[in-house]
Amino acid sequence: MDNLVVPLEGMKTQLAELMTQVDISGKSRRVELLEAQTADPEFWSNPETAQRTMQEISRLKAELEHWRSVAAHIDDTLELAQLNDESLYAELVPEVTSLKETVERMALQTMLNGEYDGENSILGIHAGAGGTDSQDWAAMLERMYLRWAEQNGYKVEIIERSEGEEAGIKSVTMSIKGDYAYGYLQSEQGVHRLVRISPFDAARRRHTSFTKVELWPDIQANIEIEINEKELKIETYRSSGAGGQNVQKNDTAVRLTHIPTGLVVSCQNQRSQTQNRERAMQILKARLFEMERKKRDQQLAALKGENVNAKWGNQIRSYVLHPYHIVKDHRTNYEDANTDAVLDGRLNGFMEAYLRAKVSQSFATAEAELNLEV
Repeated sequence: MDNLVVPLEGMKTQLAELMTQVDISGKSRRVELLEAQTADPEFWSNPETAQRTMQEISRLKAELEHWRSVAAHIDDTLELAQLNDESLYAELVPEVTSLKETVERMALQTMLNGEYDGENSILGIHAGAGGTDSQDWAAMLERMYLRWAEQNGYKVEIIERSEGEEAGIKSVTMSIKGDYAYGYLQSEQGVHRLVRISPFDAARRRHTSFTKVELWPDIQANIEIEINEKELKIETYRSSGAGGQNVQKNDTAVRLTHIPTGLVVSCQNQRSQTQNRERAMQILKARLFEMERKKRDQQLAALKGENVNAKWGNQIRSYVLHPYHIVKDHRTNYEDANTDAVLDGRLNGFMEAYLRAKVSQSFATAEAELNLEV
């Protein structure tokens, strides 16, 4: 049974280190502090603040329960393995395998320590130059992310979708909801390149298509950005998607154009014009917030002498379907030869490689700064 005891002991040590990294004891104290605040008679005098506090308590409790339950599961399994009862071996092997996968996922989550990594996300896909091929490629990416979300337990809401003229889509905006949705999907921002024999070319020639993926944290009520109504162009139109008779017969869809920045946001999935306008405004705030955040990060990076330029055409990942099959991320060099599996949502390997590279880079940057100070 040593082949089970040793890895379980390693998992126990690793989990204890991870719990220190994510400050489980500090979060436990935070819950106690917040619960003490709820006992104050004045707590509910500000419903909005009270609601946010209760949501934070709920989120922290769920996180603490998850870590502690995994730790208890490892302890229980280790105790059984240490009994050295061979009759339990067949039962314990899948338990150890499952625990190993769980701890690996939790180790990955500790890398998601950015300010908004734990938030829901808004993901946008936009077909690039290339006509029908690029629009078809955009639809393939839409399916890929829908499959990834389904496989990993995330909920998806299509906010706006624009169909292509002949096939595929011109663009789609979707809300992806669940723990660390924004943190995991950070790896997907940028230009995705597809190389294949075009199904739309009668001569069966090879085509290269580009599609851009954008991402914003869906933090809604927490964004403190004031938008002047005079700086907005507001248009309404008839939704082309599902939603019942009300959506089909009335101009319920809303398009907002923020004149100073040129940002355009559309929403058509809600049942009323008012709801679509409110959701479009939330998304616009999220995009303006992310724009300001990236501008600030670029200014800081410029001071450090780093190149953080990410323009259209600088593809982050290539999907080659002809003359061979490979998906390669150009930032991390992570590859997967099973292109069908990747296009069917197998993206976690790419996400993990990106997060590990991001952590390594941040450590290297911090180390370089310390050396400069010395």
